Amino acid sequence: MPLDARARRFLETLAALNPPDPATLSVAARREGLAHLLSFGGPAEEIGASADLELPTDPPLPLRSYTPRGADPRAVLPGIVYFHGGGLVAGSLDTHDGICRALANASGCRLLAVGYRLGPEAPFPAAVDDALAATMWCATHTEELALDGGGVGVAGDSAGGTLAAIVCQELARSGAATPRFQFLLCPIMDFAAESESRRALASGYLIERGTLEHDLQHYLPAGTDPAQPRVSPLRAINLRGLPPAIIHAAEFDPLRDEGEAYAARLRAVGVPARFRCHPGMIHLFYGMRGLIPYAAQAFALMGADIRTIVLPSQALDT
Repeated sequence: MPLDARARRFLETLAALNPPDPATLSVAARREGLAHLLSFGGPAEEIGASADLELPTDPPLPLRSYTPRGADPRAVLPGIVYFHGGGLVAGSLDTHDGICRALANASGCRLLAVGYRLGPEAPFPAAVDDALAATMWCATHTEELALDGGGVGVAGDSAGGTLAAIVCQELARSGAATPRFQFLLCPIMDFAAESESRRALASGYLIERGTLEHDLQHYLPAGTDPAQPRVSPLRAINLRGLPPAIIHAAEFDPLRDEGEAYAARLRAVGVPARFRCHPGMIHLFYGMRGLIPYAAQAFALMGADIRTIVLPSQALDT
């Protein structure tokens, strides 16, 4: 399918502004740029309730709880622990507030967004440690968070999807209770990848090769191997025993192929996995609903896929 007309218009406008080379950006400018892009999310959806909490982890982490529209704040609901995108150096609970609201409403789940630490102030593996600590805390405090007893799912977009996948792998290896499911939205699955989509869409499609390299430079300490599974979860040797996966990608996203490859690897070892590629879309389209109306339809599909797991009468592809 051709590039969506609204997405094409946005990319043409962006190119006409002659943006700087991503490699030259400061981390502060990278953060400001992402916040600006997500300001195009349009009006925030109404939800049932939201609450800001602090997890008693080490260090303490901010958590924002989202109850979907129409649900009582005290109602017991399925839970999703969510990690925002931003290349592990940008993004926050506030930048991704609109995305979290939309996903909570679409899925009917109580969504718990985690404010994990970012590089370069807190380099790798701080974000991974925070994601693990937050997931385990939420999984063991379901009554306090008004979550049902089926276990929490984990989810994330872009680099937040990286964290969600790593959490599933690490908990499975440790023998701890694995998450109920993993929902990965346009995830970065291999920071060392050289896939066909990365080559064909290296520039001009919002997320540039230079952006990915910039973020990695500020996230990883010098000498850290980006191909290790705690950075690039697609590189993990053993994927058996992982929870069911839902992976959504965008057709014109350089990360597309690695998301599809992860779904294929999971299915090959018997892990139920559904891969859905949104036609004509670019990376972060889901956060710019004010510019790309298709995002509303995409959230409906995301919610429907998540409900195939939290509602036992439905089933994922294998």
